[in-house]
Amino acid sequence: MDDIVDAATRGGGFDPKTEPRYSCIPTFMRTPLVDDPAEVDIALIGVPFDGGVTNRAGARHGPREIRNASSLMRSIHHVSRIDPYALCRVGDLGDVRFPNIFDVEATVADIAAYYRRVHAAGAAPLSAGGDHSITYPIFQAIAAERPIGMVHIDAHTDTWDEFLGSKFTHGAPFRRAVEDGLLDPKRTVQIGIRGAQNTDEGWTFSLDSGMRVIFMEEFTRIGVDAVVAEARRVVGDGPVYVSFDVDGLDPVYAPGTGTPEIGGLTTIEAQALIRGLRGLDLVGGDVVEVAPPFDPSGNTALVGATLMYEILCVLAEPVAARKKGG
Repeated sequence: MDDIVDAATRGGGFDPKTEPRYSCIPTFMRTPLVDDPAEVDIALIGVPFDGGVTNRAGARHGPREIRNASSLMRSIHHVSRIDPYALCRVGDLGDVRFPNIFDVEATVADIAAYYRRVHAAGAAPLSAGGDHSITYPIFQAIAAERPIGMVHIDAHTDTWDEFLGSKFTHGAPFRRAVEDGLLDPKRTVQIGIRGAQNTDEGWTFSLDSGMRVIFMEEFTRIGVDAVVAEARRVVGDGPVYVSFDVDGLDPVYAPGTGTPEIGGLTTIEAQALIRGLRGLDLVGGDVVEVAPPFDPSGNTALVGATLMYEILCVLAEPVAARKKGG
């Protein structure tokens, strides 16, 4: 990355983040495109896979359109004044490659192998999906040494077991993660859950395993500040991951998703939730289920890019602190 930065700054101080937004090859947040995860502290990664969806495909196109929309992001957060690029080396590592994309179980293994390389290099991953099945193999890589906690914003618990013979759908990642000892259910909070189901097994598994489930009706009743306080209580001081499914938002804000549920969060509430996680021991995050074919306006991709930037800001401080502490 140093070579890239040196080359970029020669002859006039070129910085893609300050160039016209329609220029240059689109990368996440207009960061440098890098090959080696050891060259960054935070790796922005695309996972264009939606082979785990149970109905409407399209999230495979999410990373590309989020990259395009992320050209609208700037550096310094207007509320926290965090500049993640001043705190950490941030780069776009490109997309996970899929030599076995029609084999779901093999693809799960391919994603896990990719993230093991990222984790071994010491980079914290911030990913754009793809459907929510991608989070399970990410956990296989980053939580192999110890279970992690999670702040999970979604309309659905994603703790069902099997669908039409597959245990690796986008409705199952967190059940698999708990079963494998990767996710600590007692340090997991699920926020915004809603929508009728044909079976209660997902809700039941989450509650019986010890997860704190905040259904949308409770969220509306107690408000975002109380939900932030409860989330912080649940996850505590240990390592924690943020997983944001855009169907957690009301579809008026994010229509481009595979399983929309009305009555969800506003974008302002979503931003407040993420900002409220500042100071936690964050180890990574993702934004998933952006399905551009269902939103010709491009607004859902913009929402996804903005949520990634919000997570990047609260992730940068703990990553920088760990780096400074050796």
